[in-house]
Amino acid sequence: MKILLTAIFTFLFIFQGSAQKSAMVQGQENIVNDHGAIIRFDTTKKNIYLVFTAHEFGDGAETILSVLKKQQIHASFFFTGDFYRNKKFSQAIQQLVKDGQYLGGHSDKHLLYAPWERRDSTLISREEFEKDLHANYTAMEKFGITKNNARYFLPPYEWHNDTIARWVNENGLQLVNFTPGTSSNADYTTPDVRNYLSSDSILQRILRYEKRSTSGLNGFLLLTHFGVDEKRTDKFYLKLDELITRLKQRGYSFKRL
Repeated sequence: MKILLTAIFTFLFIFQGSAQKSAMVQGQENIVNDHGAIIRFDTTKKNIYLVFTAHEFGDGAETILSVLKKQQIHASFFFTGDFYRNKKFSQAIQQLVKDGQYLGGHSDKHLLYAPWERRDSTLISREEFEKDLHANYTAMEKFGITKNNARYFLPPYEWHNDTIARWVNENGLQLVNFTPGTSSNADYTTPDVRNYLSSDSILQRILRYEKRSTSGLNGFLLLTHFGVDEKRTDKFYLKLDELITRLKQRGYSFKRL
């Protein structure tokens, strides 16, 4: 199991997205990957969308909420049904709702939708998908979150295919995923895995990408995690305040979905 999980996480870290094309959604020009998910918003405006996901870990809650309040910005959070039902995270979720942050779904049980080596295949049936999706939103309703105010859905493992995108759309939701290029999503890696990146390395990669790219981080969905395995003692969320401050100095604003 450990070997399998390591292989999965390594694949996620290496994968940087696929061919992109433009599309019009809600009046904005968005970049959409060829599997139906919005992976970047308007590249002409200096807006960044901080995105946090969680399934079993939430150790970053206190720090992240404090930083967002200090910086007076909003962000977007995608949690699984298991996370929403976990009583030890209830207070943090309630505070996120109170603070006006975006909260969305991330599947109920953090299912793997498609094989890593054959993305065009689907590992679950539509019935299984919709049952899991419904359970996710049922858990969210206890916090007053419904499809009407949580239209965006982020796939578990940040991995999906055209079939999943269609099912999401036909259930009245819009699939989103992180913008590739910065390695921000590698903040889950632990020192015992081959693709481990320190928090300082991740911070520098984000800032370096911003400096070198002609469109900077405009419209980026910059994804990190709400909590990580205890084996990673170098928590990236402890760099969040510095990251936001430095990007504000470069002229960026932070938006929620």
